[in-house]
Amino acid sequence: MSDVPERRLDDGSAPATPEELLARLEALGIEATTHRHEPVFTVEEAQAVKGDLPGAHTKNLFLRDKKGTMWLVVALHDREVDLHALAAVLQTRGRLSFGSAERLMRYLGVTAGSVTPFALLNDHGGKVSVVLDSGLRGQDVWNAHPLDNAMTTAVTREDMLRFLEAVGHPARWVEL
Repeated sequence: MSDVPERRLDDGSAPATPEELLARLEALGIEATTHRHEPVFTVEEAQAVKGDLPGAHTKNLFLRDKKGTMWLVVALHDREVDLHALAAVLQTRGRLSFGSAERLMRYLGVTAGSVTPFALLNDHGGKVSVVLDSGLRGQDVWNAHPLDNAMTTAVTREDMLRFLEAVGHPARWVEL
């Protein structure tokens, strides 16, 4: 048995590719700038390859509570996230923990290291709730992986919010 999850979503479809995501952004009139780099799996690795990319870099956590409710937390890259405190703010049903690789693929269509708000494009059933770090409100440009951790895509804050609305995932802001 392989450690790599099957590349299928919960509805049986294949997850979107980075090219399909970028085409969707273009169709929405969202200007995006994408940079290629070596694959990164941690915030520290991402910081080493970001170079002079302007804007906020994000840390993205795929979480679930004890009853199986799933959350995507999008935070500033250097933000400490206290899962116990976050569970209280979100009023989750039990403690928060990280979602498995299989669940991550099934609902967001990405592998560990590629978690991104852009992956909500793959959540056709609306099973994942997105939570945004209020620290991102003051950032005009956001950088996130376009479904692949060997690339970083920059969009404006307003365009990211518009994208989230377009894919049926309105943002909820929280103080982390």
